Amino acid sequence: MKSAAFNYHSPETLAAAVTLLGTLEDEGVDVKILAGGQSLIPMLALRVARPEALIDLRGLKELDYIREDGHWLRIGAMTSKHAAGVSPLIEAKQRLFHDATQLVGHRQIRNRGSVGGSFAHADPASEYPAVAQVLGMEFKAVGPEGERVIAADEFFVTYMTTSLETNEILTEVSMPVLPAGCGWAIREEARRNGDLALAGVCLTLQKSAGNITDVKIAAFGVNPTAVRLTAAEDALKGQPATADNFARAAAAGAAALDEPMSCVHASSEFRRALVQTLTERCLHDALARAA
Repeated sequence: MKSAAFNYHSPETLAAAVTLLGTLEDEGVDVKILAGGQSLIPMLALRVARPEALIDLRGLKELDYIREDGHWLRIGAMTSKHAAGVSPLIEAKQRLFHDATQLVGHRQIRNRGSVGGSFAHADPASEYPAVAQVLGMEFKAVGPEGERVIAADEFFVTYMTTSLETNEILTEVSMPVLPAGCGWAIREEARRNGDLALAGVCLTLQKSAGNITDVKIAAFGVNPTAVRLTAAEDALKGQPATADNFARAAAAGAAALDEPMSCVHASSEFRRALVQTLTERCLHDALARAA
């Protein structure tokens, strides 16, 4: 199929894009932001999305960067996922985000898809929202009223919905550098390599004298948005890092999930079982990396 007709705009600066978006919104025009287009273009072709206007951000080179800022890494929203995946800075300072990026689709998808576009799309099967919740990421948005920063636990609302206002543009994502001695892990299960995950889990873990001092765990592909497995976290904090404790915590985290999604590819029960298995395996992965 072909997309329905729409007006196309390609602003050259962020200021121009924000002004244009605000103007079209005020006129009642249904507008979509085009970043990498790896999710939006198929939706247009299938006419799942039928906007009256597109604002293409690919010309905004000011939003294409990766840099270190103290204990934070800042990534411009128009940075490609490929650039993030091969960045020596991200690989050295934030291995969880690096590893998650390697799991996104295929190389061709990562070449075109943008980091900011993926976060703004908020697909429940995407790796990024879960990583954001585990890392406590922050999101910078710019609109007619100026700039604001949104915490990860406030950014993702529900299925493909974020707290971005319709007249705001996501400009930057930020994540803290992984602290020394912090273990990390991410695993997912998909029908084929590069497919959307049926379920996945990511986490960070810190220990001292054999006991777990801090752990953050999130699951994706099971609920309308990524969700923290707080029951598993609570079962582990202050406890010895043993296989038995990992198994009990993984079971507790999976059991506490709201009813997982169900489809022809994976039932609700299967997704819950996947979360339990993946959580347990991720805990062992992270423990081996925690030094």
